Amino acid sequence: MKITEAIRLALRALAVNKLRSALTMLGIIIGVAAVITLLSVGQGVQVLVTEQLQSVGTNLLFVVPGNIGAGGQAQFRAAARSSLTLADAEAIADPLNVPNVARVAPEVISAATVSYGKKDLRLSVSGVTPAYEIVRNSPVAVGNFITESDLAGGSRVAVLGSRAAEKLLGANVYPIGQTIKINAVPFKVVGVLASKGGGAGVGGGNQDEVVLVPLSTAHRRLFTTRFRDPKGQPLVSVIYAQVISEDRMPQATDEIGQLLRARHNIRYQDEDDFTVINQKDLLAIFGQITGVLTIFLGAIAGISLLVGGIGIMNIMLVSVTERTREIGLRKAVGAKRRDILSQFLIESVILSVIGGLIGIALGAGGAFAVSQLASDLKAVVTLDSVLLATGFSAIVGLFFGIYPATRAARLNPIEALRYE
Repeated sequence: MKITEAIRLALRALAVNKLRSALTMLGIIIGVAAVITLLSVGQGVQVLVTEQLQSVGTNLLFVVPGNIGAGGQAQFRAAARSSLTLADAEAIADPLNVPNVARVAPEVISAATVSYGKKDLRLSVSGVTPAYEIVRNSPVAVGNFITESDLAGGSRVAVLGSRAAEKLLGANVYPIGQTIKINAVPFKVVGVLASKGGGAGVGGGNQDEVVLVPLSTAHRRLFTTRFRDPKGQPLVSVIYAQVISEDRMPQATDEIGQLLRARHNIRYQDEDDFTVINQKDLLAIFGQITGVLTIFLGAIAGISLLVGGIGIMNIMLVSVTERTREIGLRKAVGAKRRDILSQFLIESVILSVIGGLIGIALGAGGAFAVSQLASDLKAVVTLDSVLLATGFSAIVGLFFGIYPATRAARLNPIEALRYE
């Protein structure tokens, strides 16, 4: 029997019980739609994380407190436990010590209460230097960034993130020149940063919901005791080092490590009280995490496909029972076992493929809906996920159709004709 004839017969048989066929496909439809949606969301998360890390800056090394290699925790948070001082950052910035580093931007990070009028918000406040604007790729959209004179004079000036400005001042207030209070200390707003899309940045939190002040002001006015070591030296939460070129990253990492070990009187590398993290390493780590998450989500959605396959097998067994006399008649007029087998297998695969195509459309719609609900997340429907879901649905239909088809092919034609 030709394949076209087998497909025609399969479609005619499925059309006899349209509602039953539709309900049978429902499990496959839900499974494929779930796979497409969840894989698309996972891909979107990977793209978002990559874009956010790349938006931090280029050719960056992050020097953070703690030894990750020794099981420590790399955390961009309060530097009260930090082993990094402002003098360490200044030493790294010296080209005689680290010739492969072009710019250095130390940062101290803490949460603080920021007030404007009667409005109080709990925001991330960072003390930074003018180099932060270039190193962290954080240009201002309105006004000016922190200057060297602001840093030298310990000026009470602030640069707001785009969403921080909107939440604190409102959309109708021109931000430049406004006075805000950080932990009850008045600051003049001199600039607003360009939006970075609102994703989580290095150090956690929202990159657009930050307040930047001069590093000297943060040490003297805001965090007077919390960010000091026992000797009274100002501490920093993280040091960003911009390397002169991408191919010099390994050399710069080694130079910074050797310098800080000498400054901290560390003899062995496994005793380091700091960690130098490569930007590519961060991308690789987050890529692995989101990749595993995507596979996990896809596996959960795949369970729905298995359930749909079981439903197909159940209905095909019922169909074999209902069409026993038809099978016997076809065998009596010369149909071979492989003809009967292929007929029921094709019916099963058609159910799965049609359900898979409908599921792809619904899954793409679900991915679009997720993108609309989460403005920062753009779910990505890839060809790989479509082919995976479609191929898997066809395999499910084939696998779960084998037993009913085999049972139909093995029927004795005489007994089948006698079946009532």
